Amino acid sequence: MGIISENIKSKLKNIFSQLKDEITLKVFTQEIECPTCKDNTNFMQEISELSYKIKIDVLNFVLNKDEAEKLKIDKIPATAILGDKDYGIRFFGIPAGYEFNSFINAIKMVSLKDSGLKEDIKQKINLVNKPVNIKVFVTLTCPYCPAAVETAHKFAFENDNIISEMIDASEFPHLANKYGVYAVPKVVINDKVSFEGAVPEDLFLNYVLEAIKWELKQK
Repeated sequence: MGIISENIKSKLKNIFSQLKDEITLKVFTQEIECPTCKDNTNFMQEISELSYKIKIDVLNFVLNKDEAEKLKIDKIPATAILGDKDYGIRFFGIPAGYEFNSFINAIKMVSLKDSGLKEDIKQKINLVNKPVNIKVFVTLTCPYCPAAVETAHKFAFENDNIISEMIDASEFPHLANKYGVYAVPKVVINDKVSFEGAVPEDLFLNYVLEAIKWELKQK
């Protein structure tokens, strides 16, 4: 029995029929010390079987260390969504529950090459010329978390300097503890600026710019 129900698969096939460019799911896993890796790999395999436009590349986190480092994958289970290039979109943990939609929307965004951001937001995002890492801590039962995840992924899509990570706080409790995650979504930018809650795209962008200014002040 598969992870995804036949009813959902049918709906996904219809959604994926609109895909344009091929995308690749880079799935990082290992057999030991990762209790959810197998489920994540099976989940991604089922997704890839729903459209010939979706490829899957399953990699061992240890044996394929060079590839992991290249994509800045430092924990598992991990999935990176790549199109004609790496857009910096990452999912750490199984994107199930409410995050299922953010995962599907990320696939669509990369394949259709359309973030859906307003033009003025795009212009400001394109001015970011420093490395930016956005961590969005979520739980799969949080209905407000996908909005924060999708905004972060849109920013990453628009600018090669940005990497956006969805992190399931329940799968990575040591990170949740490190970053003081007591409510979700919690967004941490460059480990310097953080906020809680799903905020409008323009306010989210202001936090990104604030993180960059903070680092420039330290130099």
